[in-house]
Amino acid sequence: MFSLQDLLGQEQGNQAVEQLSQNLGANHSAVTSAVQMALPMILSGLARNAANPQGAEQLNQAIEKDHDGSLLDNIAGYLGGGVEPQASGQTNGAGILGHILGDRQTQAAQAVSQNSGLDIGQVSQLLITLAPIVMSYLGRQKQSQNLDSGGLSSWLGGQQEQIEQAPQGGFLSSIFDRDHDGSVMDDLASMAMNQFNK
Repeated sequence: MFSLQDLLGQEQGNQAVEQLSQNLGANHSAVTSAVQMALPMILSGLARNAANPQGAEQLNQAIEKDHDGSLLDNIAGYLGGGVEPQASGQTNGAGILGHILGDRQTQAAQAVSQNSGLDIGQVSQLLITLAPIVMSYLGRQKQSQNLDSGGLSSWLGGQQEQIEQAPQGGFLSSIFDRDHDGSVMDDLASMAMNQFNK
């Protein structure tokens, strides 16, 4: 789950990266690299938010309210600016990121910037753009697999395990391991409480 091709399919994923490159004024390879760091980061944050029953239920409610997966049907329109931000919060990327990353947003953007070649502003915009896509993808998974809050927690936990075993796991540790114990799990958990109640 490290690319837009994974989330959207090969053709649509390639088109999305191309559109993102145009939006950011950056080259294709730098954007691809940044996306491959950003997506695991967002999913890791979501996994930790859903690691306890309260967080899982809050995430479940947020998905039911705002993220039915329909955004994935018009990715080109969303990335091209053809989809207006909705009062429901479906495309409120900044708000979603605040829930997922909390006070680690700046550090996350800096780390992606240093490792991708994009500047901080470009990375921040990329993260804001990707967050609604990830939430919509999660909404689609919830529908297709008929997941309740516990199912969402389990599904995200499986994604988390894959992420930790991948090369990006070390990258995530550099962002989220606040107490330098080699594990991001306790650190992500500490910022996951009540995120979706805000």
